[in-house]
Amino acid sequence: MSDKLKGKHVAILATDGVEQSELNEPLEALRAAGASVDLISLDRNGIKAWNEKNWGDTFDVDVEIGSANPDQYDALVLPGGVMNPDRLRMDQQAVEFVRSFFDRDKPVAAICHAPWLLVEADVVQGRQVTSWPSLRTDLRNAGADWVDQEVVTDRGLVTSRKPADLPAFCERMIEEIAEGRHSRAKSAKRTA
Repeated sequence: MSDKLKGKHVAILATDGVEQSELNEPLEALRAAGASVDLISLDRNGIKAWNEKNWGDTFDVDVEIGSANPDQYDALVLPGGVMNPDRLRMDQQAVEFVRSFFDRDKPVAAICHAPWLLVEADVVQGRQVTSWPSLRTDLRNAGADWVDQEVVTDRGLVTSRKPADLPAFCERMIEEIAEGRHSRAKSAKRTA
């Protein structure tokens, strides 16, 4: 365990149908780096993950979205899976919670289908991102510069495509969270 993220408090926003590896691996990486982490969801019931082709484990929820205060968190992680972000983007509180991290220039990491939430929150205009390939047109229509790369970082926003990208995603996510707030001004984009 390192102390790279000691003192950092990170929110993970997810609901039923979250891709299990995309929830569990970032969660473990954050904790191993010394961060405290809250799993936030639509209600306090546990959420059921999707594990590749079947239902997977159930994860305990720490905070209900209606009680989540973005000011209490240093960063936000959005795991993917198809069902998870599709349901979250229909919940106005979840969308506002995501948008608030961009309004406060805090790091956000989103993988796979999670960038659907970024589209709904209207925060990808002018940013370079990646995602699961089927979101390419949605992201471009929302004003993003979509690229097919393992991991992309643009002004504190870290995006990746799929579970195979998790090692690079987690490493970059930890770097950005350790760095802290990011200016909205255009900065150099880093790609893998």
